[in-house]
Amino acid sequence: MISVSRTCFEAACRLALAALFAATMSAVTVTGKVELRDSKDPTVRLKMDFSGVVIWLEPLNGKAALPPQAHARMIQKSKTFTPHILAVPVGATVDFPNFDPIFHNVFSTYDGQQFDLTLYPPGKSKSVTFARAGIVRVFCNIHSSMSAVIAVLDTPYFDTSKKDGSFVMRDVPVGEYRIHVFHERATQSTLAELTRVVNVAGDSVDLAPIMISETGYLAIPHLNKFGREYSPAPDDDGVYPAVRK
Repeated sequence: MISVSRTCFEAACRLALAALFAATMSAVTVTGKVELRDSKDPTVRLKMDFSGVVIWLEPLNGKAALPPQAHARMIQKSKTFTPHILAVPVGATVDFPNFDPIFHNVFSTYDGQQFDLTLYPPGKSKSVTFARAGIVRVFCNIHSSMSAVIAVLDTPYFDTSKKDGSFVMRDVPVGEYRIHVFHERATQSTLAELTRVVNVAGDSVDLAPIMISETGYLAIPHLNKFGREYSPAPDDDGVYPAVRK
């Protein structure tokens, strides 16, 4: 009886090791670079800053397992959202801590998941769980200059480009994928043209450079959460001069 149990145990160990070896061998590192062209942004033109582009791989054969209970953070400090571009998988919860000495009201009424965290004071934080894929544009109802983007993706294989335009996606299983790109200063038609099928195999894949033109991009002022133009700048406690008594 002991011999049989030992044999079964040894067989189970061999199977587990074989599965681990197969998973390791099938994990591919995908790398590449993006380059922004025709930009009017001085950060891009003068400093060659190609950061903030989201790249992701959509599996063509089946659906990828998403990480459970993924968590991320977008802080509010100096009347700025950081990071300005954030990529998360579907189901992720994003915290919005207020590190400013003033009130903020984070909201989104655009494409993607709509939400309104209402007014909250310094030192407090509120959260949103993103249940479906989409591009979520984030604003503050108090400060019109504050904006950010959250790319909610139905895949765990994604990255956001660094200053030099580089990106890395690790542990990608062997297979065929459709590559997608999001850049906030590119038109939908430009981004659609960059979508293509890529084959992931071997130890690593270095993708061809991705050139993104900003031609045709127009910056349009956003409205507040009520769909109206922003009033004159409020006081630091979030009260507008017109309503202060």
